[in-house]
Amino acid sequence: MFAGIVSGGLIYALASSAGFEGMFNAIMDSESGLIANLSDSYNVGILIFLVVLGCIVVLMNKAGGSRAYGEWAVSHIKSRSGACLSTFLLGVLIFVDDYFNCLTVGSVMRPVTDKYKISRSKLAYLIDATAAPVCIIAPISSWAAAVSGTVEGVSNGIQLFISTIPFNLYALLTLLMVVFISKTGFDFGPMKVHEENAKKGDLFTAQTKNYADEDAPAHTRGKVIDLLLPVLILIVFCVLGMLYTGGLFSGTNFIDAFSNCDASYGLSLGSLAALIIIIGYFLCRRVLSFTECMDSIAAGFKQMVPAILILTFAWTLKSMTGLLEAGTFVSGLVESATAIQILLPLILFVVAVGLSFATGTSWGTFGILIPIVTSVFEAQLVGVSDTSGIPTMVTICMSACLAGAVCGDHCSPISDTTIMASTGAQCDHVSHVSTQLPYVLLVAAVCAVGYLFSGVVQRFVTDYFLSILIILGSSLVLMLLVLFLMKMFMSGAPKKAEKAK
Repeated sequence: MFAGIVSGGLIYALASSAGFEGMFNAIMDSESGLIANLSDSYNVGILIFLVVLGCIVVLMNKAGGSRAYGEWAVSHIKSRSGACLSTFLLGVLIFVDDYFNCLTVGSVMRPVTDKYKISRSKLAYLIDATAAPVCIIAPISSWAAAVSGTVEGVSNGIQLFISTIPFNLYALLTLLMVVFISKTGFDFGPMKVHEENAKKGDLFTAQTKNYADEDAPAHTRGKVIDLLLPVLILIVFCVLGMLYTGGLFSGTNFIDAFSNCDASYGLSLGSLAALIIIIGYFLCRRVLSFTECMDSIAAGFKQMVPAILILTFAWTLKSMTGLLEAGTFVSGLVESATAIQILLPLILFVVAVGLSFATGTSWGTFGILIPIVTSVFEAQLVGVSDTSGIPTMVTICMSACLAGAVCGDHCSPISDTTIMASTGAQCDHVSHVSTQLPYVLLVAAVCAVGYLFSGVVQRFVTDYFLSILIILGSSLVLMLLVLFLMKMFMSGAPKKAEKAK
């Protein structure tokens, strides 16, 4: 990432004839460089939330809550499949925000997956696959608010967002794939190597641990409630914090409060309030002393230093791509291809994947591509006051933008969510990216076929619900068929090789 930032600054300096001084100004200046990203209030809010969550995790570990929960889970979760499905279900339940999802699910499920010798790379994939893909199909989430804010020409952005959910093939097929591999234990690519090593006791596959070992509790009298109650407090206060920033307590209704919320400020506000209450709880329980609680704050910050460094470089690299006007270039390419409407969903999906992967931001991709879609169909949107009058093709094209943006974000090494997932799982970041990439590309390939098919279907079928039945149904069947064939072929290959030997 650092090399990418420097090379971006060099390209900018050469293109603008700014010289040697211009390169360093681009890297460090107060508009798009390191200084700008570290002084941006939204980014600082995310860093505060990250540090506070690290402190809460250390507190729960020191109190023995994680150990107690792990022992309880082992007695109730009877298999590796059960541990994976439990991680999946918890990820689905925490749908409010992807950052919050990644870090909370990771801290809660890490002791359980470790007990069943599930690799940290697999845990990171499970977390990542239930973060953005869940948030992008949840009507009450920070992502719904971000998408609705980019829609032009329609009075109710939230309603339009809801109408795109059945056509968001990447999110729905990813969740289907997670359930399939969790239930069957089927893995392929680098992930299979990591899982085989984990079964032998190597959870990290010879990668250097990037996080301090804070898992050993200071006390053995911790109970399951010492993990569950802090997590519950954290969830409640973070949701309240987001609603507060959206104006819920000033008379705004619940849906509008989520639409208008500031996720960064709300999460940092809510997590800080939760930290104070959790410290008070542990002091009242006499599980931890005041000194131990204060030591946990420093330890929590130390534990999050790698994630803070990666996030800072990722944000700066995103700013650098903006400085080089990558978004303008891509939007020009898309607008030139809009004449072929039958291929438009596929084109938008592929372009969104590439743009989101290169820039590491799905929200930025929404902001670039969705206005292009609304401008292409501007004549059809004139006079439309609600989503019932929006042509299904418009909804499918917007869904393709959202699906592609989430897909690229899911596998991008500089994506905030990808970094948060490896942080939550305490997994080597490069290992997480390399092991989940084949999984993402498989789902993306099926989605590409689905969006190609959707363009053809819309030539003959214009009914919204019938389109859902045909497009989503055929995509789900194709995804299952591909997975079953891969499992059959890959499980048969070793037997044939052994027989030949």
